[in-house]
Amino acid sequence: METQYFKWYSPALGRDMECKVYGHTGHPVLFIPCQDGHFQDFEGFQMTDTWSPWIESGQVMVFSIDTIDQETWSNKDGDPYWRIRRHEQWIRYITDEMAPFMRSMAHDRCGWQGGILTFGCSLGATHAANLFLRFPDIFDGTLALSGIYTSEYGFDSYMDEEVYRNSPVHYMANLPADHPYVEKYNRGRGIICVGQGAWEQVDTTIRLKELFAEKGIHIWVDLWGYDVNHDWPWWHKQVAYFVPKLLEA
Repeated sequence: METQYFKWYSPALGRDMECKVYGHTGHPVLFIPCQDGHFQDFEGFQMTDTWSPWIESGQVMVFSIDTIDQETWSNKDGDPYWRIRRHEQWIRYITDEMAPFMRSMAHDRCGWQGGILTFGCSLGATHAANLFLRFPDIFDGTLALSGIYTSEYGFDSYMDEEVYRNSPVHYMANLPADHPYVEKYNRGRGIICVGQGAWEQVDTTIRLKELFAEKGIHIWVDLWGYDVNHDWPWWHKQVAYFVPKLLEA
Protein backbone atom coordinates (compact mmCIF):
# COMPACT_ATOMS: atom_id res chain seq x y z
CA MET A 1 0.00 0.00 0.00
CA GLU A 2 1.41 3.36 -1.02
CA THR A 3 1.60 5.82 1.88
CA GLN A 4 2.71 9.45 2.02
CA TYR A 5 3.16 11.85 4.93
CA PHE A 6 2.57 15.59 4.66
CA LYS A 7 2.96 18.51 7.02
CA TRP A 8 2.27 22.16 6.28
CA TYR A 9 1.37 25.41 7.97
CA SER A 10 -2.37 26.00 8.03
CA PRO A 11 -3.34 29.68 7.62
CA ALA A 12 -6.83 28.88 8.91
CA LEU A 13 -5.50 27.42 12.16
CA GLY A 14 -2.24 29.33 12.52
CA ARG A 15 -0.27 26.15 13.17
CA ASP A 16 1.31 23.19 11.42
CA MET A 17 -1.03 20.34 10.52
CA GLU A 18 -0.13 16.79 9.55
CA CYS A 19 -1.82 14.19 7.40
CA LYS A 20 -1.12 10.81 5.88
CA VAL A 21 -2.37 9.49 2.57
CA TYR A 22 -3.06 5.81 1.92
CA GLY A 23 -3.39 4.62 -1.64
CA HIS A 24 -2.30 5.51 -5.14
CA THR A 25 -5.51 6.48 -6.94
CA GLY A 26 -9.30 6.58 -6.65
CA HIS A 27 -12.13 8.41 -4.90
CA PRO A 28 -10.64 10.65 -2.18
CA VAL A 29 -11.82 9.81 1.35
CA LEU A 30 -11.29 12.12 4.33
CA PHE A 31 -10.85 10.17 7.58
CA ILE A 32 -11.59 12.11 10.76
CA PRO A 33 -10.34 10.38 13.91
CA CYS A 34 -12.35 9.78 17.07
CA GLN A 35 -12.49 12.40 19.81
CA ASP A 36 -9.11 14.06 20.44
CA GLY A 37 -7.56 11.79 17.82
CA HIS A 38 -4.64 12.19 15.46
CA PHE A 39 -3.85 11.35 11.86
CA GLN A 40 -1.96 8.20 12.93
CA ASP A 41 -5.19 6.65 14.23
CA PHE A 42 -6.35 5.33 10.86
CA GLU A 43 -3.29 3.11 10.84
CA GLY A 44 -3.00 2.70 14.61
CA PHE A 45 -6.49 1.19 14.94
CA GLN A 46 -5.91 -1.06 11.89
CA MET A 47 -8.41 0.67 9.63
CA THR A 48 -5.73 0.34 6.93
CA ASP A 49 -6.32 -3.42 7.02
CA THR A 50 -10.10 -3.10 6.77
CA TRP A 51 -10.00 -0.54 3.96
CA SER A 52 -7.11 -2.28 2.14
CA PRO A 53 -9.24 -4.08 -0.49
CA TRP A 54 -10.45 -0.73 -1.85
CA ILE A 55 -7.18 1.11 -1.29
CA GLU A 56 -5.03 -1.53 -2.97
CA SER A 57 -7.44 -1.89 -5.89
CA GLY A 58 -7.25 1.84 -6.58
CA GLN A 59 -10.87 2.58 -5.74
CA VAL A 60 -10.06 5.03 -2.93
CA MET A 61 -7.29 7.16 -1.51
CA VAL A 62 -7.72 7.81 2.22
CA PHE A 63 -6.46 11.08 3.71
CA SER A 64 -6.15 10.91 7.50
CA ILE A 65 -5.99 14.21 9.42
CA ASP A 66 -5.70 15.54 12.97
CA THR A 67 -8.58 16.78 15.07
CA ILE A 68 -8.36 19.80 17.36
CA ASP A 69 -11.13 18.50 19.65
CA GLN A 70 -9.04 19.14 22.76
CA GLU A 71 -9.36 22.86 22.03
CA THR A 72 -13.02 22.74 21.00
CA TRP A 73 -15.57 19.99 21.67
CA SER A 74 -13.65 18.39 24.55
CA ASN A 75 -12.61 21.62 26.27
CA LYS A 76 -15.68 21.88 28.51
CA ASP A 77 -13.97 24.37 30.86
CA GLY A 78 -13.25 26.78 28.03
CA ASP A 79 -15.34 29.67 26.75
CA PRO A 80 -17.91 28.15 24.35
CA TYR A 81 -17.97 31.30 22.20
CA TRP A 82 -14.23 30.94 21.57
CA ARG A 83 -14.31 27.14 21.29
CA ILE A 84 -16.92 27.01 18.53
CA ARG A 85 -15.11 29.70 16.54
CA ARG A 86 -11.90 27.73 16.87
CA HIS A 87 -13.80 24.72 15.59
CA GLU A 88 -14.95 26.78 12.60
CA GLN A 89 -11.29 27.52 11.85
CA TRP A 90 -10.73 23.76 11.70
CA ILE A 91 -13.71 23.46 9.36
CA ARG A 92 -12.12 26.09 7.10
CA TYR A 93 -8.82 24.20 7.24
CA ILE A 94 -10.70 21.20 5.83
CA THR A 95 -12.80 23.00 3.21
CA ASP A 96 -10.21 25.57 2.08
CA GLU A 97 -6.95 23.65 2.46
CA MET A 98 -7.44 19.88 2.73
CA ALA A 99 -10.22 19.53 0.18
CA PRO A 100 -8.34 21.32 -2.65
CA PHE A 101 -5.21 19.31 -1.79
CA MET A 102 -7.18 16.05 -1.93
CA ARG A 103 -8.92 16.88 -5.19
CA SER A 104 -5.66 17.98 -6.79
CA MET A 105 -3.85 14.79 -5.81
CA ALA A 106 -6.72 12.58 -6.97
CA HIS A 107 -6.98 14.51 -10.24
CA ASP A 108 -3.26 14.18 -10.87
CA ARG A 109 -3.39 10.45 -10.20
CA CYS A 110 -6.55 9.47 -12.07
CA GLY A 111 -8.21 12.56 -13.50
CA TRP A 112 -10.68 12.64 -10.61
CA GLN A 113 -13.29 15.36 -10.96
CA GLY A 114 -15.86 14.25 -8.39
CA GLY A 115 -16.37 15.00 -4.74
CA ILE A 116 -14.85 13.73 -1.50
CA LEU A 117 -16.22 11.11 0.87
CA THR A 118 -16.01 11.70 4.62
CA PHE A 119 -15.56 8.88 7.13
CA GLY A 120 -15.43 8.83 10.90
CA CYS A 121 -16.44 6.97 14.04
CA SER A 122 -17.82 8.42 17.29
CA LEU A 123 -17.10 12.18 17.35
CA GLY A 124 -15.30 11.67 14.06
CA ALA A 125 -18.67 10.56 12.66
CA THR A 126 -20.28 13.71 14.03
CA HIS A 127 -17.75 15.81 12.14
CA ALA A 128 -17.94 13.63 9.01
CA ALA A 129 -21.73 13.86 8.72
CA ASN A 130 -21.68 17.58 9.51
CA LEU A 131 -19.22 18.23 6.68
CA PHE A 132 -21.33 16.31 4.17
CA LEU A 133 -24.55 18.00 5.25
CA ARG A 134 -23.08 21.51 5.32
CA PHE A 135 -20.98 21.32 2.15
CA PRO A 136 -22.57 18.97 -0.40
CA ASP A 137 -20.80 20.88 -3.18
CA ILE A 138 -17.48 19.62 -1.78
CA PHE A 139 -18.40 16.28 -0.21
CA ASP A 140 -20.41 13.73 -2.16
CA GLY A 141 -20.93 11.15 0.57
CA THR A 142 -20.28 10.12 4.14
CA LEU A 143 -19.86 7.00 6.24
CA ALA A 144 -20.64 8.09 9.80
CA LEU A 145 -20.52 5.39 12.48
CA SER A 146 -21.77 5.90 16.05
CA GLY A 147 -21.92 9.69 15.99
CA ILE A 148 -23.93 12.15 18.06
CA TYR A 149 -25.58 14.74 15.86
CA THR A 150 -26.45 17.55 18.22
CA SER A 151 -24.21 20.25 19.67
CA GLU A 152 -25.14 19.49 23.29
CA TYR A 153 -22.45 16.82 23.38
CA GLY A 154 -19.73 19.45 23.19
CA PHE A 155 -21.46 22.68 24.17
CA ASP A 156 -24.23 21.67 26.59
CA SER A 157 -27.01 24.29 26.51
CA TYR A 158 -24.92 27.02 24.88
CA MET A 159 -26.21 28.04 21.45
CA ASP A 160 -25.25 30.73 18.98
CA GLU A 161 -25.13 30.94 15.19
CA GLU A 162 -21.85 29.02 14.94
CA VAL A 163 -22.96 26.24 17.29
CA TYR A 164 -26.17 25.96 15.28
CA ARG A 165 -24.16 25.51 12.07
CA ASN A 166 -22.44 22.49 13.65
CA SER A 167 -25.53 20.81 15.10
CA PRO A 168 -27.16 18.72 12.35
CA VAL A 169 -30.29 17.90 14.34
CA HIS A 170 -30.96 21.62 14.69
CA TYR A 171 -30.19 22.89 11.20
CA MET A 172 -31.70 19.93 9.37
CA ALA A 173 -34.98 20.50 11.20
CA ASN A 174 -35.15 23.96 9.61
CA LEU A 175 -34.02 22.95 6.12
CA PRO A 176 -36.88 23.54 3.66
CA ALA A 177 -37.95 20.41 1.82
CA ASP A 178 -37.39 22.24 -1.48
CA HIS A 179 -33.88 23.43 -0.60
CA PRO A 180 -31.38 22.73 -3.42
CA TYR A 181 -29.23 20.76 -0.98
CA VAL A 182 -31.85 18.01 -0.88
CA GLU A 183 -31.13 17.10 -4.49
CA LYS A 184 -27.39 17.21 -3.81
CA TYR A 185 -27.75 14.89 -0.81
CA ASN A 186 -29.76 12.50 -2.94
CA ARG A 187 -27.14 12.48 -5.69
CA GLY A 188 -24.49 11.63 -3.11
CA ARG A 189 -23.90 8.58 -0.96
CA GLY A 190 -24.79 9.14 2.68
CA ILE A 191 -24.67 6.32 5.23
CA ILE A 192 -25.17 6.90 8.95
CA CYS A 193 -25.09 3.91 11.28
CA VAL A 194 -25.27 3.32 15.03
CA GLY A 195 -25.52 0.24 17.22
CA GLN A 196 -27.83 -0.11 20.19
CA GLY A 197 -25.42 -1.79 22.59
CA ALA A 198 -23.07 -0.55 25.29
CA TRP A 199 -21.99 3.11 25.13
CA GLU A 200 -23.97 3.83 21.98
CA GLN A 201 -26.29 6.86 21.89
CA VAL A 202 -29.04 6.39 19.33
CA ASP A 203 -31.46 9.28 19.91
CA THR A 204 -29.90 11.83 17.58
CA THR A 205 -29.40 9.25 14.83
CA ILE A 206 -33.09 8.34 15.05
CA ARG A 207 -34.00 12.02 14.94
CA LEU A 208 -31.93 12.52 11.77
CA LYS A 209 -33.65 9.52 10.21
CA GLU A 210 -37.02 11.14 10.93
CA LEU A 211 -35.91 14.49 9.51
CA PHE A 212 -34.53 12.91 6.35
CA ALA A 213 -37.80 11.04 5.79
CA GLU A 214 -39.82 14.23 6.28
CA LYS A 215 -37.79 16.09 3.67
CA GLY A 216 -37.36 13.34 1.10
CA ILE A 217 -33.64 12.94 1.76
CA HIS A 218 -32.42 9.46 0.82
CA ILE A 219 -29.53 9.15 3.25
CA TRP A 220 -29.35 5.60 4.56
CA VAL A 221 -29.69 5.58 8.35
CA ASP A 222 -29.15 2.10 9.77
CA LEU A 223 -29.61 0.96 13.38
CA TRP A 224 -27.72 -2.20 14.29
CA GLY A 225 -28.58 -4.55 17.15
CA TYR A 226 -28.39 -4.41 20.91
CA ASP A 227 -25.19 -6.46 20.83
CA VAL A 228 -23.43 -3.77 18.76
CA ASN A 229 -21.19 -1.70 21.04
CA HIS A 230 -19.51 1.67 20.62
CA ASP A 231 -16.07 0.24 19.87
CA TRP A 232 -13.55 -0.47 17.12
CA PRO A 233 -14.36 -4.15 16.49
CA TRP A 234 -17.88 -3.20 15.41
CA TRP A 235 -16.69 -0.22 13.37
CA HIS A 236 -14.42 -2.57 11.41
CA LYS A 237 -17.39 -4.84 10.69
CA GLN A 238 -19.51 -1.88 9.62
CA VAL A 239 -16.81 -0.58 7.29
CA ALA A 240 -16.52 -4.00 5.66
CA TYR A 241 -20.30 -4.06 5.18
CA PHE A 242 -20.94 -0.50 4.06
CA VAL A 243 -17.95 0.52 1.93
CA PRO A 244 -18.88 -1.68 -1.06
CA LYS A 245 -22.30 -0.05 -1.01
CA LEU A 246 -20.78 3.41 -0.65
CA LEU A 247 -18.66 2.85 -3.75
CA GLU A 248 -21.35 1.28 -5.94
CA ALA A 249 -21.54 2.82 -9.39
